[in-house]
Amino acid sequence: MIDKLLELDKELFLYLNGLGSSTWDDIWLFITNEYSFIPLYAILLFLIYKKYGAKPLLLMVFVIAAMITFTDQITNVFKDGFMRPRPCRLDSLLDEGMRYIAVRCGKYGFFSGHSSNSMAAAVFGGLLLRPYFKNLIFILLFWSFIVAYSRIYVGVHYPLDIICGMTFGALAGFGFYKLNIYLLKRFNLSE
Repeated sequence: MIDKLLELDKELFLYLNGLGSSTWDDIWLFITNEYSFIPLYAILLFLIYKKYGAKPLLLMVFVIAAMITFTDQITNVFKDGFMRPRPCRLDSLLDEGMRYIAVRCGKYGFFSGHSSNSMAAAVFGGLLLRPYFKNLIFILLFWSFIVAYSRIYVGVHYPLDIICGMTFGALAGFGFYKLNIYLLKRFNLSE
């Protein structure tokens, strides 16, 4: 059963990765670069500041830092525990037509840190700002899906790595959102 799932994962990876073309490579390399997230995060922090104020924002910065650290470190635990080689580490996939355009190829890939971190940020930010910007969560979720797909496009993650990373990120984002609400009430910083 697991072998069949992994084979389907590989086939789906080769299909999705093969959709790329050199015309779009630079755009996807930009999207997959973690520094390209900075403007979005800055906008979200600004919106949080405008809607909640400085003191709640200060608390939220600590919660967000804890959330990103948590998702990132748990991702590393899974990668080191499962030790599933990334597709870019397998010469056999290159022989089957894989497009590898990433700047570097880490050792293990299950599950995707980019996917978990971007989804955690999307769920946390979207839920936090939902009372003020009803549709923002959908924009953030779409952004997270684009970031996740970029990891397949550049050749560093399988679809299963992405799906599991996004699932974990969504759970972490929701959990830290609930923690944030609790802390805001606990320290009398909520509206």
